[in-house]
Amino acid sequence: MEQTREDHDVVALVRSAGLRVTASRIAVVKALSRQPHADADSVIRSVTAELGSVSPQGIYNVLTTFVEAGLVRRIEPAGSSALYELRVADNHHHVVCRRCGAVQDVDCAVGRRPCLTPSETHGYLLDEAEVTFWGICPACQSTKRGATQSTRTSRPDRSKRRSQEITDQQTKVKENRSARKRR
Repeated sequence: MEQTREDHDVVALVRSAGLRVTASRIAVVKALSRQPHADADSVIRSVTAELGSVSPQGIYNVLTTFVEAGLVRRIEPAGSSALYELRVADNHHHVVCRRCGAVQDVDCAVGRRPCLTPSETHGYLLDEAEVTFWGICPACQSTKRGATQSTRTSRPDRSKRRSQEITDQQTKVKENRSARKRR
């Protein structure tokens, strides 16, 4: 099978992070290039369609490795699964539809990190500001669905979100330990 220009670029991207090139890593990058802001399940479906049977845990591990290597950015809009994107070279934000969950990139107002200045840093050395804008996307605006029919009208309470963050962090620690053992 002849390698395309896209395949060559994907291989170069993976190698640029000092990572081994594998079929699953190539397939994950391709999936994210086709579908920015994809959740892990969408990536798994895309990779499975391309490669056949794959281990979902293996794809989660690839995503975690890519985030740690700086190849992929993980975003977590409130009330949503983690989403992954390849756009990592700048400080941009996101706009999320409250009804359907569609996500789009929004360029930073100033363009350098951080692009927002808080009134107080509390001694922190700031390097990034993450902003999520919420609203109704054009597609949902054109439908006749009322606000009462919206599936995403409210954001989860902080305690549920914090509990999920702790669970996610524990999972990430376990994944990191497993990854280190395999290397």
